[in-house]
Amino acid sequence: MIYNDQLGNNIEINSTPSRIVSLVPSITELLFDLDLGDKVIGCTKFCVHPHKPYLTKNMIGGTKDLNLDKILKLKPDLILANKEENNKEQIKYLSTSVPVWVSDVKTFNDSLKMIEQIGLMTDSAIRAHEIINQLNHTLKLKAASKKAVYLIWKDPYMTVGGDTYINDILNRSGYLNVFSEQDRYPTVTLEEIANRNPDVVLLSSEPYPFKEEHLKTIKHTLKNTDVELVDGEFFSWYGSRQLHLATKNP
Repeated sequence: MIYNDQLGNNIEINSTPSRIVSLVPSITELLFDLDLGDKVIGCTKFCVHPHKPYLTKNMIGGTKDLNLDKILKLKPDLILANKEENNKEQIKYLSTSVPVWVSDVKTFNDSLKMIEQIGLMTDSAIRAHEIINQLNHTLKLKAASKKAVYLIWKDPYMTVGGDTYINDILNRSGYLNVFSEQDRYPTVTLEEIANRNPDVVLLSSEPYPFKEEHLKTIKHTLKNTDVELVDGEFFSWYGSRQLHLATKNP
């Protein structure tokens, strides 16, 4: 069968994959939710859900510093990667030996399409559609009620632009991203944030682990703005993660 990945590449898979390597933490969790955990033979050190699978599977390095020789020695019949999270040259190298399906997720709908395609490739389409239906129910679109800034990094402060998955989840959760006219992950200052007059500043738990002390520092400058700590996995992990965080839906 020939499948198209989310970069438009044709991926040829001759039989249902039984030896899968995941290079993306959120996709690793998705595979387990698709009841494919027994077919996952390798994952990264950042693949912590469910139950730290990197401890029981072959750990193949970090998302951007993969152990390429170890991956190839595992003889996978499918590798699942991501355009943003993985290194382009490493993915190109692996794809000369193994089918590599690359995701490119910028919206909630992109995530649903990814789940559908992985379900088709792995003969788990029924379970994939169950997950898609659950996600559509869990992340019903809310009307925008608050202007927000979502911070992912400190020193310098970094936020998210309008062409990111996080931006789309913010919108679905009822927030209007005041930096949505910018691209990717722009650097901002507290003064620039104050000039946008947001209702709330959301401090993500990842990739930078914002804590209460950071909240107090920002609140001291932005006296008339709410500042909240939020679960970064809810906003940034595409796939099935939100189903495990339903009670934390903003």
